[in-house]
Amino acid sequence: MEPSDLGEALESGAAFSLDRKRPAAQQVYENLRDRIVTLELKPGVSLSRQAVADFYTVSQTPVREALLKLEEEGLVDVYPQSKTLVARIDLAQARQTQFLRTAIELEVAHALIQGSSQRALVLARRTLEDQERAHESGDLRLFDRLDREFHLTLCSAVGQSALWELVMSRSGHIDRLRKLDLPNPGKTTRVMREHAAILDSIAQSDEPAVIAAVRRHLSGTLATVDRIGAAYPDYFQAGALS
Repeated sequence: MEPSDLGEALESGAAFSLDRKRPAAQQVYENLRDRIVTLELKPGVSLSRQAVADFYTVSQTPVREALLKLEEEGLVDVYPQSKTLVARIDLAQARQTQFLRTAIELEVAHALIQGSSQRALVLARRTLEDQERAHESGDLRLFDRLDREFHLTLCSAVGQSALWELVMSRSGHIDRLRKLDLPNPGKTTRVMREHAAILDSIAQSDEPAVIAAVRRHLSGTLATVDRIGAAYPDYFQAGALS
């Protein structure tokens, strides 16, 4: 994708309006990250600093800061004095993120069983009901946002929202895998069923069941890597699928 096409890709996505009261670099970073994770900007796309600056109506300085932050997360590859590309999916980092997230969410479930979980369960069930409506309307973007809200609700209930944010800051690669997996037939239904199983196990104080439910739920996307890779081989780092 050439720089001119990059402008078209940015324009074709959600509208953006710069908030002059917030740091420009942070806004550019957040918006670019969202577009990368949702695959509006696909792996391998060249990010011309000037094209990005023109779209966001900022100078190249905040663009440079945003790209450096994305590079730290492994979502762009910066080649000094040459080019910047949207990074291809790194399966090793995706697996590390899953490992970290599983460890945290197992402890969250344990804490909910040991403590007072009623309010968290009520809030999480409401989010699950919203997911069901998003599923029925075919709104996958909303469904995905509610998926994150579901897990954040449980983490926040035991005072671990900061750890959830830490996981999210490292989740760009596995989130892109999830984006590719979510449209597959039966996937959203399985997600909702697994969410319900987690909540039911916590409500019943059944720790072995909740451990199994959390592990099953969080392993789903990586279990489909071979199929995703066969459909989108150019989205992955060289040799990652061998």
